[in-house]
Amino acid sequence: MKKKNIINSILQNTRMPEGFFGRIILRGMNKGHASLSRWGLSQIEWKSDWTILDIGCGGGANLKRMADFCPQGKIYGIDISSESVKFARKEIKKLLNTRCFISQGNVMNLPYEKGTFDLITAFETVYFWGNLQKTFNEVHRVLKNGGLFLICCEASDPSDETWTSRIDGMVVHSAQDLESCLARCGFSNITTHRRNKENICVIAQKIQ
Repeated sequence: MKKKNIINSILQNTRMPEGFFGRIILRGMNKGHASLSRWGLSQIEWKSDWTILDIGCGGGANLKRMADFCPQGKIYGIDISSESVKFARKEIKKLLNTRCFISQGNVMNLPYEKGTFDLITAFETVYFWGNLQKTFNEVHRVLKNGGLFLICCEASDPSDETWTSRIDGMVVHSAQDLESCLARCGFSNITTHRRNKENICVIAQKIQ
């Protein structure tokens, strides 16, 4: 029982990385989520000069990938965890504050002007966003007209409590629930791509 409690305590760092174990989790995320991230990013038709925001940027691996896709663009990352911000800044240090900008912040109140981004991504993070309608409205606000919002998740079966029973505050959303909420928040052209048993990539567009 004690071992299980220790493991569960470490797993809380998937939601809010902190300290030594947080850094271990961030390294693991950069490697363990690589396949999912590459698959999700392959669903996008890229433009080299886009301005992009990665919400819940974690260890920063996706910032590096998107910087390669957009060599004339700018990449922004935001994460609620100060540990993640420090880790990601080291990961992307060659581009930091020139083409890549990383800040600590909350998706509930994004510190960006209306209509800033061509693409906003969220990899393995909407589980912890709480009020999806409020957060999706924030994403909608800071997207440009015609901009895209990409959500990529390994888990999409709300009835499977493998992880939600162990990680505080984690909620798994079905593709249908995400699609419905996106539509309520004004998104259009919503499509879902599926891989393996539960992997989903949902892409929606802001058109006004």
